[in-house]
Amino acid sequence: AENENLPTPQKPLPPPQISSELLQMPPGAGWRDVLLKDGPAGYAKAVREHKGLLLTDTTWRDAHQSLLATRMRTQELLTAAPATARLMPNLFSLEMWGGATFDVAMRFLHECPWDRLELLREKVPNIPFQMLLRGANAVGYTNYPDNLVYKFCEQAKTSGIDIFRVFDSLNYIENMKLGVDAVGAAGGFIEGAICYTGDVADPSKTKYDLEYYVNFARELVDLGVHSLAIKDMAGLLTPRAATMLVGALRKEFPTIPIHVHTHDTAGGSIASMLAAAEAGADVVDGAIDAMSGLTSQPSLGALIGALKGGELDTGYDLNQLEPLNNYWERARRLYLPFESGQLSGSSDVYMHEIPGGQYTNLLFQATQLGLEDKWSEIKRKYAQANLLMGDIPKVTPSSKVVGDMAQFMVSQQLEPEDVIAQAESLSFPDSVVQYFQGAIGQPPGGFPEPLRSKIIKGRTLADGKPFYEGRPGVDLAPFDFEKARAKLGELYKGEIDDKDVLSYALYPQVYAEWQDFRAAYGDVAYLQTHLFLNPMREGDEVELEIAEGRSFLLKLVSMPEPDAEGIRNMIFEVNGERWFLPVSDASVQGTSTVREKVKSGDVGAVGAPMPGVVVDIKVKDGDKVEEGEPLVVLSAMKMETMIQASTSGTISRLICNVGDKVDADDLLIKIDP
Repeated sequence: AENENLPTPQKPLPPPQISSELLQMPPGAGWRDVLLKDGPAGYAKAVREHKGLLLTDTTWRDAHQSLLATRMRTQELLTAAPATARLMPNLFSLEMWGGATFDVAMRFLHECPWDRLELLREKVPNIPFQMLLRGANAVGYTNYPDNLVYKFCEQAKTSGIDIFRVFDSLNYIENMKLGVDAVGAAGGFIEGAICYTGDVADPSKTKYDLEYYVNFARELVDLGVHSLAIKDMAGLLTPRAATMLVGALRKEFPTIPIHVHTHDTAGGSIASMLAAAEAGADVVDGAIDAMSGLTSQPSLGALIGALKGGELDTGYDLNQLEPLNNYWERARRLYLPFESGQLSGSSDVYMHEIPGGQYTNLLFQATQLGLEDKWSEIKRKYAQANLLMGDIPKVTPSSKVVGDMAQFMVSQQLEPEDVIAQAESLSFPDSVVQYFQGAIGQPPGGFPEPLRSKIIKGRTLADGKPFYEGRPGVDLAPFDFEKARAKLGELYKGEIDDKDVLSYALYPQVYAEWQDFRAAYGDVAYLQTHLFLNPMREGDEVELEIAEGRSFLLKLVSMPEPDAEGIRNMIFEVNGERWFLPVSDASVQGTSTVREKVKSGDVGAVGAPMPGVVVDIKVKDGDKVEEGEPLVVLSAMKMETMIQASTSGTISRLICNVGDKVDADDLLIKIDP
C-alpha cells in the first residue's frame, strides 16, 4: 500500500504505429535505388523526367533546427526510421545532417554526429540522405584547409550522405567552388544552392534582381552542379517572386532539376511552394505536419493535399503520413523546454529578414536573458545591421555576423549613424571585425565604405595584412591528419578513426569537451530523452535499454542532502540490487556575488559592455598594456566580443575569472595610467 503513489516505470516513446506485416518486410524500392544505379547525372535526368512534384522531408534536420534549437536526439530519429523507410520511399531526399546538427550533437547532446548518420543509414537504405554543406566552411563557422573539406565530404559520402546541398552565405562563387569540387571528388550528388534575399517581384529592390540570380546560377552550372536549389532562409519568397524566379531559371536551364527551400515564418510558404511547382520546380522542401509551420518548413500534408489529383500529384496519400505525424506530435512534446515561445506567424520577416532558425534562436535567447521586452528592438536593429553590412544574404555564418551586430547595437543603444561615426573606437564583436576583413568571403557588391575602413583600421590579420583578398582559406596549410591522429591517441588512449580526427579538426574545443564528458559519464545516448533532459526524482523507476534485447530496471531510492564538500551519496537499485553512488552537486557549490560597477569618467575602468560570460582573459595583474590591446573575451547569445584596453597603463586589478557571469557595466579590469 505504501508504494501505491510511486511513479510507474516509464517506457521509451513508442514507435509510429504501422502494421506488423509492413514492419517485418524490408523497405520497398525508393529513389535512392535510382541514384545508386544511374549515378548523380542519371538521377538528375530521372528527376527532370518525373511528372509529379517530388518532396524533401526536413523533419530530421532543418525542422527541429528551426523550431527546437537543433536539440532533437538521435534516439527519436531512430525510433521513427523504420516506419519512415516503409511509408515514404518516394521522397527525393531526407534532409537529416549537416548545418548546425554536427556541432550541436557533440556540444549539447553529447552524441557522435557520425554515429547518427551511420545508424540511420542502416535503418533507411532506400531514401537518399541529404546534408547541408557550408561550402568552404564545411559544417563549421570558419575557413578550413582545402584537404580537410575534401576529406570531410569523402567520409560523409562513405558514411551515408547521398545529396550535398552546397551553399555559401554570401553567394561567393570562390567559396562555392571548393565545396562543389570536394563533393564531386567524393562522388556525391551536387546541389548548388542560391541563397535568396530581397524580393525579385519588387522593382524598387534592384540589388538582387532576376539577372543577379540567373547569373549566379550560370556560374554554378558551369562548376558542374547536378541540380539548382533556391535557398530561401527567411521565408521571403512570395508566390509572385517564386513564379518569376523559378520561371526564369527553368527557361535558362531546361535540363537542370530545380529544388526550392523556404521557411514558413510569415505563414505564406504553402502558396509560394505551389507557385514554384507550377512554374517548373521539380522538388520542394516540407516537414511532417507536427514539425512544420512557423520558422520551420511548410506542411508536407498540406502540399500533398493541395496537389492531389492534379498534374503535379506527389503520389502520396495523406493516410500514409498519419502514423508518422502522430509520432512526431508526441516526440515534439519531449522538447518543450527548447520551444522558442513563438505562437504565430510573423509577417514582419519581410522587413527584418531574419532566417528561420536564427529567428527562434534569438527569441529563445532574448527570453532567457530577460530581454523579451526588447524583442521588437532586436528585430529592428537586425534590419539596420544588415544594411550596415551592405545588405547581404543572411545564412550561417553571415547571419551570425548580422545578429551579433544587431545585439551589439541594442546593448550599446546605438543607431546606424552612431556606428559609422564611432566605428574606430567601438569594441565590435569579433565576427563583425572578421567579416569586414573578408574572413567569410566577399559580399555581393563589395564592402560598404567608409565603415569597412574604419572598423579594420589598426586591426590586422595574423600575416600583417589588413584584409583577405579573394577566398580567405586559399593559403591555409594542409591539415596534418596523421599528426592529429597521434595526438588524439595520446590524449584519449582509445581507438581513433578518421571520423574522430575530422570531428577534432572541425571543432577542436567542442570535440575535447565531448571526449571529457564521455570519460566522466559514459555514452548517454542510451538514456531516454525525458531522463536526458530532466533528472530522476526519488522513487522514479525506469527501464533502460543498452542494446537490442538488453535492458535493466533502474530506480532512484534516495537522494540524501549534500555533505560539506557538495557530494550527495545517491542510492539506486539496479534490477533490485542496491548501489551507492557519490555525485558532485554543482548547484550547492556556487555563491552569489554583487560586482562592482564602472564609475562614470574613470578612464582606466574596463567594464562589460553587455551581460555575458567571460570565456578568455588575455592579461594578468601587473601587465603593461597599450590602448586598444585585447583584454577579455565575453560571450553572450552566441556572440563573442573582444574587450579592449580603454587606455595605456598597468593592470592594477583583475576582477574577473573565466566562467564568470557578468552584467552590463560590471567592472572587469582596472588600469592605472
